[in-house]
Amino acid sequence: MKILSKGTILSVFLSGLLVATSPIIAEGAPMTQHFTLNSSSYKDNGGMPVRFTCDGDDTSPPLAWSGAPTGTRSFALILDDPDAPDPTAPQMTWVHWVLYDIPASIHSLPQGGSKQLPAGTREGLNDWKRTGYGGPCPPIGRHHYFHTLYALDVVLPDLHTPSKAKLEAAMQGHILAETQLIGTYQHPR
Repeated sequence: MKILSKGTILSVFLSGLLVATSPIIAEGAPMTQHFTLNSSSYKDNGGMPVRFTCDGDDTSPPLAWSGAPTGTRSFALILDDPDAPDPTAPQMTWVHWVLYDIPASIHSLPQGGSKQLPAGTREGLNDWKRTGYGGPCPPIGRHHYFHTLYALDVVLPDLHTPSKAKLEAAMQGHILAETQLIGTYQHPR
């Protein structure tokens, strides 16, 4: 079976049944695992509870993942909002949280985990120019918050609190797989 790059469609005939998938697996990663990210506090594309936002405690949500490909040496997590500042006319992607070098043995972060990161985990800068989690705080409309988790084939060197762009450049060529969890939020009226 040929391993396809991110964004391609794989169609396979299995026992006379056509299965079509859109993998987000880097070339060379095994196709037998399904890399997933979820939260016990909201469903994919569901509303994020107020406690995870600037209207609440501004604490990070609980996250759990499974199915990392064989050869994963670390994970990186980026939380961003591509709807900024107005989802009807987005102009930028606002970065809320940047983590890397999450050990491969870790498969979850508890609620408020941004304040008690696993040993070895490093932080990057969000768009408030600080480390740590900065919860949703949309100025207008309902925004989408993309939690993207990357399985990497390396433990990255110390990047000295990188921006999202610097981390993405350092991960280039090392991403075995990626998965996303999307939450939505709008200020209560």
